[in-house]
Amino acid sequence: MLAVGNYLSAQDTTKVAQVLKSAAKLKKAVDKNDDKGVADTYVGMANDYYNQGNYAKSEEYLIKAKALYQKLNDKKNLESTTRKLAQSQEKQNKITPALSNYSMAAQMNYSEKSKTVNSNDVARLSSPTPELRAEAIQNNINISKKENEQANVAEGYSQLAEINLQQKDIYKAEANLNSAYVISKKEAPQQALAINQKLADLYVENKKFDKAIEAKKKVLKEDFVKENSQEKVNQIQELADIYIKKNDPKEAVDLLRNAYGIALDKGHTLEAQKSVKKLDSLYAISGNVDASVQLYRDFLGKLPNLVSKDRSLVDNKILEDTEQRISQLEKEKELKDELIRKKNVFNYGLIATLIVLTGLIIFIFRTLKKVQTKNKKIALQSLRREMNPHFIFNSLNSVNHFIATNNELEANQYLTKFSKLMRGVMENSTDDFIPFQQELDLLQNYLALEKTRFADKFDYEIDVDDNLNMQSLQVPGMLIQPFLENAIWHGLRYRTDKGFLKLSFEKNTQYLKIIIEDNGIGIEESKKQKTEHQKTREGRGMKNTLERIKLLNDLYKKDITCVVKDKENSSGVLVTIKINL
Repeated sequence: MLAVGNYLSAQDTTKVAQVLKSAAKLKKAVDKNDDKGVADTYVGMANDYYNQGNYAKSEEYLIKAKALYQKLNDKKNLESTTRKLAQSQEKQNKITPALSNYSMAAQMNYSEKSKTVNSNDVARLSSPTPELRAEAIQNNINISKKENEQANVAEGYSQLAEINLQQKDIYKAEANLNSAYVISKKEAPQQALAINQKLADLYVENKKFDKAIEAKKKVLKEDFVKENSQEKVNQIQELADIYIKKNDPKEAVDLLRNAYGIALDKGHTLEAQKSVKKLDSLYAISGNVDASVQLYRDFLGKLPNLVSKDRSLVDNKILEDTEQRISQLEKEKELKDELIRKKNVFNYGLIATLIVLTGLIIFIFRTLKKVQTKNKKIALQSLRREMNPHFIFNSLNSVNHFIATNNELEANQYLTKFSKLMRGVMENSTDDFIPFQQELDLLQNYLALEKTRFADKFDYEIDVDDNLNMQSLQVPGMLIQPFLENAIWHGLRYRTDKGFLKLSFEKNTQYLKIIIEDNGIGIEESKKQKTEHQKTREGRGMKNTLERIKLLNDLYKKDITCVVKDKENSSGVLVTIKINL
């Protein structure tokens, strides 16, 4: 864990540690066949997820704990678990099951206080008038104050603010949210952040932008934000959004640049990308194409180092593996219960053993298959991410050459097209398959750019079968572009006269056929013209593409085939790709 935690925030490290600790407790309880220990562990895990804002996971473990407490007839824990389950469901806006669980908790009558609190929550969710709902909330606030339960007091004030808004009483809503924030920030930072966001949204909705800015600046000064770089970046981005709504793009740009810098320094890839996209949008509005291009150059140049710093993938893998271990422990517990029930019956015991052995073999087989599939997906994702910088850096070389050899007006037009192409590539870089129309648009943009640079070297044509459904058909993104790049850079540009490149898409009954045909110098002649240095370096783009095809076939059974060869009766290269439909 120490090695993994080098680049993790304190909060992330704590999250991992909590899950690992819970898994160890669960294993100990399962080993002892201790149902109460298992239920208590579930409740602890549910509370951790609730405090992190993951209410769906909290609900999942509370349902398991509730079932065990019912089996054990543990009324005290059953009442508190049922109430917490209702709160988790309410946070997800599942009002009907939440109301049912609040009612169930109230009917358990474990104590007068718990009965009153749960009854008040039933009234809060079901009363027909805002006045009655507010009265129920105030009753719970008074009880929580008496018991010194500060988090519940803060939650009550937040609920009162919602009633105030329904009554159009902005002043009271603001006062109650401020009270909730002051109370919660001491003991429940996650709750304080949610309340602060409600307050900022209230100000923005009522055009009180300065107050919204003040509220966000206040939360940025809190220790629980300053000590969590990821949360700090998120809060700065939210502050920038308020400035945008205030129509102050200059301040928003400064804030987003600050957020971008922190994300780069601390190794938060997704937060850095989010800042880049927001900045790009602001630059696009102001028409500052140069700033947008420079921003993407900077981001792409720092991306390898950023990814090496960002350990969130490792963190998520640890959490995922631990979740799988917990699921495995649950299965082991079920297995033990089954064996205990049947241990005195020899015949059934023998059958149970055979079932267990078969189940274990299937489980191991499926687990190995899942691991293999997951590794292939990670490899495919890595190749796809590697493909984008490869393509972009090659394109940037074209940009540099064009700027150096053409006039300023043409260079600016080229950069504008290039920026648009980059945005398209970035937006489509996260999925293995994208709509055919999007891929076609990217290829058209790419060929238009290369044609601008090599105007005297080639003409091109794109032929699309009318029977192809442009939107519903899904194809691998950036699979065709490397072949077009090879045709232009290694074939057509060496011709003494103008060449021709044709890209065709044909639909057959079972597959999509893609044909890339050029009349360049051909593969063998291209090899002869390479320098000794070039011969020692294998084209990474082409190798990457062929590896992607193999992985796509393994994962998705697309039966993609690719044949690259010199044309038989004339110069040039013919590439034929088939994708199973």
